[in-house]
Amino acid sequence: MSKPRRNLLVGVFATVLLAGCGTAATTSGTVPAAVSPEELAKVVLKVGDQKGGAKSLLTAANLLADAPYKIEWATFTSGPPLLEAASAGAVDVGGVGNTPPIFAAAANAKIAAVSVAKGNVESDAFLVPGDSPLKAVADLKGKKIAVAKGSSAHGQVLLTLREAGLSTKDVNLTFLQPSDAYAAFTQKQVDAWAVWDPYTSQAELEAGARVLATGEGTSNGYTFQVAGTAALADGGKNAAIKDYLIRYAKAQAWADSHREEWAQAWAKETGLKIEVARAAVDRGSDLPGALDDTVVKSEQDLADAFTEDKTLPGKVDFAKFTDTRFQADLKAARGGNS
Repeated sequence: MSKPRRNLLVGVFATVLLAGCGTAATTSGTVPAAVSPEELAKVVLKVGDQKGGAKSLLTAANLLADAPYKIEWATFTSGPPLLEAASAGAVDVGGVGNTPPIFAAAANAKIAAVSVAKGNVESDAFLVPGDSPLKAVADLKGKKIAVAKGSSAHGQVLLTLREAGLSTKDVNLTFLQPSDAYAAFTQKQVDAWAVWDPYTSQAELEAGARVLATGEGTSNGYTFQVAGTAALADGGKNAAIKDYLIRYAKAQAWADSHREEWAQAWAKETGLKIEVARAAVDRGSDLPGALDDTVVKSEQDLADAFTEDKTLPGKVDFAKFTDTRFQADLKAARGGNS
């Protein structure tokens, strides 16, 4: 399935220095008053990232050099530990897939999703070795599946199994971060691996992996930028986050229209073979959209599925962990398109 398209960002992106109206209220509290350029210049924005992620993309798109604040980068293996850090105030903002915010919300983390993008779902895959006898998802009953706990792949496991009439209790989940899972998969210590790109492309091209199922028909394909509530309550950091989100959205659009340049930069940054980077990039970039009721409902449905599966205790109200304070600015940056 080809990647869902979103309206690309158009026009000139001005540096955003204002934090916005000081009286507007959001799910994360009152928006701080505007700050001056001098105050913004003193801000150190702590950004959570994954290798080959936002820093690589913003650098390749040449969108970091003129940032009017300093950025400190922290690298994480996946979304769940990044959000733990955001809740604790160790990072201010960072990008994750569709499932980590749900697990963070279940833990009552001090975070809020502040922007969203939608990407392809064919790279959200269940992989098996090329010579595996498994032919369908139903064949996974009783089998060992590697997945990063609380990651977008964990959500994909739940939804894909449910589509086949199974639950997570019908399989043996082995919770491993991607690098460890790749080793376990190639050494056939697990029967299947649920993961995302570039790991999907890497396993296919380098380890002869076969795709048993993708996210088509089950995954919503959403990724989020998530901020800590402490950062959102701080005037300077709130202004920096707004500017950062606009820059990142512009970089996402750039990657979609400059695929070969992005593949080359991604391969150089991560050490991936260029063939792997190209395969992942050719599936299409995540493109920014509106953090609206459709997104919230889709995430709520996923959260409810985890509750029904008894993976999460109690019900999660996803809307309480979203914050739309930056949506008007992001919409303007997209040329007024939703």
